Amino acid sequence: MSARILFVTGTNTDVGKTVATAAVASAALRAGRTVAVLKPGQTGVAPGEPGDAAEVRRLAGELTIHELARYPEPLAPDTAARRASMPYLSPAEVVAEVRELAATHDLVLVEGAGGLLVRYDDRGRTLADQARAVLDAGLAAEVLLIASAGLGTLNIVSLTAEALAARELPLAGVLIGSWPADPGLAERCNLADLPRSAGAPLLGALPERAGTAEDFAALAAASLAPALGGDWDAQHFAHVHRPE
Repeated sequence: MSARILFVTGTNTDVGKTVATAAVASAALRAGRTVAVLKPGQTGVAPGEPGDAAEVRRLAGELTIHELARYPEPLAPDTAARRASMPYLSPAEVVAEVRELAATHDLVLVEGAGGLLVRYDDRGRTLADQARAVLDAGLAAEVLLIASAGLGTLNIVSLTAEALAARELPLAGVLIGSWPADPGLAERCNLADLPRSAGAPLLGALPERAGTAEDFAALAAASLAPALGGDWDAQHFAHVHRPE
């Protein structure tokens, strides 16, 4: 069976992409699958410091982690590379790494920086271009969109879904990166509205501060839909949190 390749992107920065990536990795490991996590461009982390991929491994367990480029300032990858006088990252490099990882793992997770159209080089190429290049190379790939739960998220989800559709990139679904302990009306209504905005299913809701859970594997399984290896039920969750 060929590897599943998931590009993980967010509606913005700080929406929980890294913890979400860890949750998906954890569920796959729990099912006995081999997992690799690729961070094409890591920004804002000094040499020798643990980056996002290392955080995924800390939360999820034993898996393969790779970075292709690391830039010291917490900026968009193209800006960070330019300011540091370091080489830009090309889609071809991502294709080569994904191909190699997919040959030896059941699941390859590619975690982007920020949102879908954040630039990686001086030609304006993005995570979407990396995913498109992987598909054009004959490798099956999908995109998992991590979204915030509250007011304002629907517009960004719709824009991201339109950008994906324009590039003929398959959207596997939307995952809420941080579900509040005390959700308001907007969060509750968004459980129905998010999949409509995305044109793709809602595949889970990770509770806020999920990265501090004592049993992260159990939390991941309870927060992800079966399509991502968990047992979360979207209809039941929406019923529990239905608007009053």
